[in-house]
Amino acid sequence: MAGVITALKLQSKNRNRLNVHLDGAYSFSLARVLADGLKVGQKLSDDVIACLKQRDAEEAAYRRALRLISRRPRSEHELGMNFNRNQVPHAVQDAVFIRLRETHLVDDWAFAEAWVENRREFRPRSAMALQYELRKKGVPQEAIEAALEDYSDEDAAYQAGRKAARRWRNSNYKEFQQRVGAYLSRRGFNYTTVSPVVERVWRETTGVQDESEVSKWILHG
Repeated sequence: MAGVITALKLQSKNRNRLNVHLDGAYSFSLARVLADGLKVGQKLSDDVIACLKQRDAEEAAYRRALRLISRRPRSEHELGMNFNRNQVPHAVQDAVFIRLRETHLVDDWAFAEAWVENRREFRPRSAMALQYELRKKGVPQEAIEAALEDYSDEDAAYQAGRKAARRWRNSNYKEFQQRVGAYLSRRGFNYTTVSPVVERVWRETTGVQDESEVSKWILHG
């Protein structure tokens, strides 16, 4: 495949890629950012061409990773699974992960912290449920434990319970208890945590504070 560059042409449908012609015929394409230094008349050896193709594959995989990360943070395991589905060679993956780590675009410890904080803010669930989610994403156990070090199931259940209470605020006590309790259970909270939270959000939602008034709601609400 060695030869002399006779043309360097931008692709018509992708101006970020360049077609390289050797000895008057198309030979291979390359990311435009990797074409610096190439010029017509330059002779390319087989080793140089192989190196350019390797760098091109790494650049394509790196750009793929950036697109995925731009949508939401990703763990290394998630990116690796995506690479495998798209048959990215392991040597290319290794080079890309080195680059991503050096620029802190991939960091499983930071990923775990961000995941927990996002769940805490928008979709609270139990620490056990969060551990399960993060393990599925391939996050190391040490990073999971660090992210959950100050996590409170009671606080998370209360935040989730407040959101659920609005949905069933017009229900009687029994239905409210069942609905909100089931809602919290599905998010991994155990009965010991759920029971007082349901009682608390019931009182806050209805304004009922007196025990006798609660009994009336149970019997007649």
